[in-house]
Amino acid sequence: MYKSFYTLLGLIVLASCGSEPQNKKLTYQNIVIISDMSSRIDNKPNKDIVEIKNLISYFKNECVKPGEKIGDKSSIYYTSFSDKMIASIDIDKISGLGAKQQFINSTGEYKNKGLNQQLRDFENKVNSSYTTIRNQGLDLISILIEKNQNDGIVKKETFLTDGVDTTYINYDNHIYIFTDGYLEYFNKKGNSQFYFGSPEIEKVRAYCIANKTDIKTALEKDKSLCLQPIKAENNKFTNLHIYETHERDKDDKMLNYKHMQGQRDNEILEAVWRKWSLESGFKSLEWKKY
Repeated sequence: MYKSFYTLLGLIVLASCGSEPQNKKLTYQNIVIISDMSSRIDNKPNKDIVEIKNLISYFKNECVKPGEKIGDKSSIYYTSFSDKMIASIDIDKISGLGAKQQFINSTGEYKNKGLNQQLRDFENKVNSSYTTIRNQGLDLISILIEKNQNDGIVKKETFLTDGVDTTYINYDNHIYIFTDGYLEYFNKKGNSQFYFGSPEIEKVRAYCIANKTDIKTALEKDKSLCLQPIKAENNKFTNLHIYETHERDKDDKMLNYKHMQGQRDNEILEAVWRKWSLESGFKSLEWKKY
């Protein structure tokens, strides 16, 4: 009798252990590239294409990892500020693990139309856009917020469950903006809310000189020197990357600057963008000068 009792008790214990939920969390990358196709494209030799190719290689080799990784859900998108979407690869949209792996590894039914071909098409569309698209005088900040909020480019956490085990799926959202950092657009007189060009830069510089202070302190003390922050729901899910490509106050031939260190255009623009993105609630900001 006692033997039967302990046997039953053991079975109950094993059953309870086996029913414990097994939860895990997976993170995938969502990369969005937006190019500023203003006059900066023609003012100096274009360096964007090389950097965009580096991002495409990162997407393939570090995110998707053909031949190594199973069931990836990463995505990469490319557009300009004036277009909805020019090129995209979203692996999460391919249903079925078998089909997904065939696409990733360019095998089976995806032998000639899988990831490798899609990446080539992606690069070709990027190259073509830099040849054919020019848009002067766009309000980049307003368009950025509009795209991030309403164009479906931000992915949010979700989960899969079978009733017992749960897999939480998280996405790291990254927006890479290729620009020169200057925020100049038409109709400044009608709306100067997000305008920040040479006169605004000079105003910050003059304040720093007159008050013998640095840029960060100047922006903290005088709010009129700053961009107005704009809160939007999707900002908190988004990591911003500003790839700055054109320093107007730098002489590329003589390799010197018009202004002393601590007062240069790029330094002022970075500080202004950084303060704006923080106060607007973005997850992070990377400023890369190259």
